[in-house]
Amino acid sequence: MLTRLYISNYALISSLEIGFGDGLTIITGETGAGKSIILGALSLILGDRADARGLRHSSGQKTVVEAEFDLTGYDMRGFFDAADIEYYATECIVRREVSPAGRSRAFINDTPVSLAQLRELTSRLIDIHSQHSNALLASRQFQIDVLDSLAANGQLLAQYQSSYAAYRSIEKHLRQLQDAFGRSRAEEDYLRFQIAQLDELALRPGEDAELEALQNKLSNINDTKETLWNVTSALNGDDDSVIDRLSAAAQSLAAAEKHLSDIAGTADRISATVIELKDIAQTLSSVDSELADDPQRLADVESRLNDIYALERKHNVQGADALIDLQRQYREKLDFIDNSDEEIEAVKAQLAKAEADVATLAARLTSSRRKAAESFTGRLKPLAVSLGMKNLQFSVAFTNCDFGPKGADQVEFMFAFNKNQQLMPVKDTASGGEISRLMLCIKSIIAESMNLPTIIFDEVDTGVSGDIANRIGQLMNRIARRIQVMAITHLPQVAAFARHHLLVYKTDTATETLTAVRALTAEQHIGEVARMLSGRDVDSAAIENAKSLIRQIKNSDNA
Repeated sequence: MLTRLYISNYALISSLEIGFGDGLTIITGETGAGKSIILGALSLILGDRADARGLRHSSGQKTVVEAEFDLTGYDMRGFFDAADIEYYATECIVRREVSPAGRSRAFINDTPVSLAQLRELTSRLIDIHSQHSNALLASRQFQIDVLDSLAANGQLLAQYQSSYAAYRSIEKHLRQLQDAFGRSRAEEDYLRFQIAQLDELALRPGEDAELEALQNKLSNINDTKETLWNVTSALNGDDDSVIDRLSAAAQSLAAAEKHLSDIAGTADRISATVIELKDIAQTLSSVDSELADDPQRLADVESRLNDIYALERKHNVQGADALIDLQRQYREKLDFIDNSDEEIEAVKAQLAKAEADVATLAARLTSSRRKAAESFTGRLKPLAVSLGMKNLQFSVAFTNCDFGPKGADQVEFMFAFNKNQQLMPVKDTASGGEISRLMLCIKSIIAESMNLPTIIFDEVDTGVSGDIANRIGQLMNRIARRIQVMAITHLPQVAAFARHHLLVYKTDTATETLTAVRALTAEQHIGEVARMLSGRDVDSAAIENAKSLIRQIKNSDNA
């Protein structure tokens, strides 16, 4: 439950800290005192958009709203572990900060979080119900959620949604296969023709590079042979060759070394060079003898390269390896076409099984919701009668629909508020006051099944008075026996039920008007109820009326 709320620099609030207790907390105050401002600040904790009109720009300081919750009895470890936030089993502190420039930051237990994470947590901690929320009653989504809450369908719905997600995934996969198959069928002849061309070419990896090297060799063979002959002749020819001259030089140096130690070893070095040059000359001569001009082979090589280049240009790729890779891709597409019938049939079988699983779970949801609807109808009518809707008729209409995230049900709450009136959707038949009271009844019924620590009612009792107001107070008090309830009200009959009473009021400083809140003592509670009963002039009769009203409530609670 909510135990503390701190607000700083928001609208008419400079700095405010409010403590909350369990049971029913009543919040009252004059019109315009700032009750809605407190709810606006609290909405920031719930992840709502920061409205620039609510910020106190004149202060030049950031807006801070911080709420502390008691989590005792509410196991929320799963959320904290998934969000990687430190978990304390008994308390949680949530903070929202908005800079004067409008930049917003959110924290859970001092860990920065996204607004989505903030909403996920606080939606499980607080439900704020205002007159604006009454529009939910006409929402089919809300209506089916009510039935699921009453039927405790959480686990079953999670199972269904998991199966439904799998079903939709397989359905999407089948569609993609069928679309791909259709496209592939249209290009099957093209693929077979291209593969036939590539198969006929019978490329080897790197073949184009090998052929280009061979082409270069064969194209220049005459020039190469001439060069080899010239070099061989120079090295080891018959007339004054390099090798002959170096051999003679080595012999001369060998004789000179005997008389001059400074040149020792030079003759051996030249002799080694002569040996190396003889080997080079022999190699060049051998290569020269093997080279032969072969115009036909050159023509074959060039023809093969032209075939490769033609396919490269056709397919806009470069190199034999790219053509081989393209050939592989074409074969894969053709294999898909050849095998797609079997694959599609296999996926269709998977889809049929998934659809059967979804249908089974959807049928269980439908059955559970129909039972919950019967119970809900029986419980809603007496509550509605107690709140002045004595002729209420109510039923839940079920219509089968295609599988969706919530099952195969379309539900519609049908109402009639007068005798002999035809049952119609609530948006077509109910007044604003009737919708408010209906929503209060519904919240009362589902409070037992909602795993929600706190609910806040914002002036949902507008437009009623007398005995109906008293019964609204009784209903809120009954809900507050199970969860923490806060109610903003202008009705003394409702305020009299308060276990805790907070008064919102305005106070003036030398420069500004501010909103303040104080917790009332038992005596002050009586005085505030008396003021609400009689207006601004609170006399002894009003005090006695207030005491009598509060005493009657306490006696009925103790009875």
